[in-house]
Amino acid sequence: QTATFDNRGLGRSTPCTGPIAIEAVASDTLALMDHLGWASAHVVGHSMGGVIAQQLAFDAPKRVRSLSLLCTFARGKDGARLTPSILWISLRTRIGTRRMRRRAFLELVLPPHEVEREDSDALAARMAPLIGRDLADQPPILMKQLRALGRHDASARLQSLDGIPTWVGSADLDPIALPAYGRQLSAAIPGARFELFKGASHAVPLHDPQRVNDSLLAFLHRVEGTAFP
Repeated sequence: QTATFDNRGLGRSTPCTGPIAIEAVASDTLALMDHLGWASAHVVGHSMGGVIAQQLAFDAPKRVRSLSLLCTFARGKDGARLTPSILWISLRTRIGTRRMRRRAFLELVLPPHEVEREDSDALAARMAPLIGRDLADQPPILMKQLRALGRHDASARLQSLDGIPTWVGSADLDPIALPAYGRQLSAAIPGARFELFKGASHAVPLHDPQRVNDSLLAFLHRVEGTAFP
């Protein structure tokens, strides 16, 4: 069984009127597991979801059968940092025509060869239902998420995840979650495995799902002690 959900303030989840914290969103995940009657689960998180997954494992380690952390980091301020290049492309996702904003978002999360080989309008239309919105729009919750990330630092607690099977994946062209952050995360969690996806960027689960799913399923089969077909 697999459960996916919209974090508070996103998609079809209740609008978020106040500030958020990573700890609170992790508690939402536990509440959902309780609602589903799941005593434990293999927890998979991408980007901010990876930070939430780490917090969930700190709060309820016995309920986490394994951790899969993709394109993420231990220190939220690393993911929320504003380098000149990130600041420039982030501004371009907010200004200009809707077509220009969509193009800037694609450049932020996809490798250059993916953006260049397909008509950007068609690519944006194909990505929109996967992202859950028109790429020209920025959800109001985004700045609250960035502030929550900036306040969160799990690096001092990662040793406590000893005993939880962990897989960390990074994309070599990711400008948001740099591969160095994934390597640091993997090195700090005892026994964690690290994998680098070459030619990939931040949205690698969307632009190269087969490669990600194969790695993820192979890891889960190892954890469960079953053969991977």
